[in-house]
Amino acid sequence: MRTGNLKLVFAYLRLSNEEARSGESSSIANQRQMIQDYCHRHNITLVREFVDDGYSGGNFDRPAFQNMLRQLHDGKANMVITKDLSRLGRDMRESSYYAEQFFPEHGIRYLTIADNFDTAHENVMAPFQFAMNEVYLRDGSRKVKDVLRSKRENGQYCACPPYGYRKDPADKNRLTPDKQTAPIVQRIFERAAAGDSSRKIALDLNADGVIPPLKYRVLFRDDFSPEGAARASDLWNYTTVKRILKNPVYLGHTMLGKSRKVSVKSKKKVAVPQSEWAVTRDTHPPLIASLLYEQAQRNLGRGRRTAFTQDTVRKSIFSGIVFCARCGHSLCSCGTVYKGEREKYWYLSCTHQRGDIANRCDGVRIKYADLIEVVRQDLNTLLALTDAQAEALARAAVKKEHDTGERAARQARLQQAQARLLTIDKIVTKLYTDNAEGRLDDDRLTRMVEALEQESASHQAVIAELSQALPEQEDTEERYQRFFLLAKQCSHIDTLDRETLLTFIDRIEVGPKQFENGLSKATHRNTPYRQDIHIFYRFIGEINMENELELEQSCNF
Repeated sequence: MRTGNLKLVFAYLRLSNEEARSGESSSIANQRQMIQDYCHRHNITLVREFVDDGYSGGNFDRPAFQNMLRQLHDGKANMVITKDLSRLGRDMRESSYYAEQFFPEHGIRYLTIADNFDTAHENVMAPFQFAMNEVYLRDGSRKVKDVLRSKRENGQYCACPPYGYRKDPADKNRLTPDKQTAPIVQRIFERAAAGDSSRKIALDLNADGVIPPLKYRVLFRDDFSPEGAARASDLWNYTTVKRILKNPVYLGHTMLGKSRKVSVKSKKKVAVPQSEWAVTRDTHPPLIASLLYEQAQRNLGRGRRTAFTQDTVRKSIFSGIVFCARCGHSLCSCGTVYKGEREKYWYLSCTHQRGDIANRCDGVRIKYADLIEVVRQDLNTLLALTDAQAEALARAAVKKEHDTGERAARQARLQQAQARLLTIDKIVTKLYTDNAEGRLDDDRLTRMVEALEQESASHQAVIAELSQALPEQEDTEERYQRFFLLAKQCSHIDTLDRETLLTFIDRIEVGPKQFENGLSKATHRNTPYRQDIHIFYRFIGEINMENELELEQSCNF
């Protein structure tokens, strides 16, 4: 039931965080005083105030505003007053809708004090006022982005501090270790480097009563709303542990700008191509050493199985490293035991050759002891190189990249993927605009955006792969220096073990056996064959030893 001729008013007050920092002219207290004075002068009954403090005017998904709409629907007031139109909102389309359509259609008078808007009268200048408020919104967004971009480019950390760090009291744009949580981060990396899975690390942290990152922020560091605090879990999970292990911020590097908003009016964020991330090295004290970080990365997803503790199980050091060169699937241990011999009949075989698999692999198999010896000898050849030979090898790799068309082809694929990502961003923005203006229904919007996000994820994976495989010439030389710096820790390998393998090798690919005289399989036990084995070393990839020998001769080694 409406309230007749009585003027019962709801006051709506809003202030964004950016406006609060700019001064007191639009403060909540200032707005409140203006509205109270206006109601007193015009004999208007102020029923209630609705305050959204710290909310942007770019959208209307604000708790106090939505609560006001519900109470207006119940007929508890017949007027709404704000200080000016910008307090209602800065989105031109939605502000105009509420002020000129929603309120009048529901019998609610809406007026502003500072810019004389009143639905009881004609408002000739209203379109220009709504437009100028949106210009202010866009200009403010642009200024904030410019400031953040400048800070990122200068290595300043302008984001929430990651677990293990806090903002430096002397410089809020710099990180400093958090004495309470930094040891936990170091513990996580040490356990991962030792071979523990992310799930086991999480279980151990829970068993020891360690507070997880979000809960720590709620209890000791940041201000959360009751709704936000309620979402904080009391337990660690393997996803949180993995997120920490994959974050290079713990090496002392700043990496920001990995996502951005779809538009100034949307809260949705999309991923930014890795080539556009703001990366600045050595901006704050590292919590862990680079070798420890790299070892932890190597062990991600390679948790030790409990079966490995059993003496009857063959313990392959190649788990997660050796793959079939024909189909790309991993090789696993297999074999028999004959007259007590286990090592002699131990093989690594492709997992994709069962009879019930479509497009099954024809089968790649290699004797475990043979692969051990091939890898050991190949690695020892690299470890035996002199400093001069290692430098010549690096120069040859740079020259090969420059002379072949491989780099240009990779660059072209990288540019195509980056261009498509930009196009997808534009399409998503257009879809949301069409949805907001009624040209596209919600269900279709959801389906189209999900499909585009899947395509975007595939392009991002391509960009990440090519960005790592496409370093500059200086980076190529640096990668070789990093490898041979590792190599200096070990002069010769007598027995190849898992730790040594993970230290030096990223991936091994084993090809099928190729028999002489056109044979498709062995005709007897000692039938000669050839089998390609491709070893991809950390930082430097595959090395062709035959070309290396030619390099040695040309350099008079």
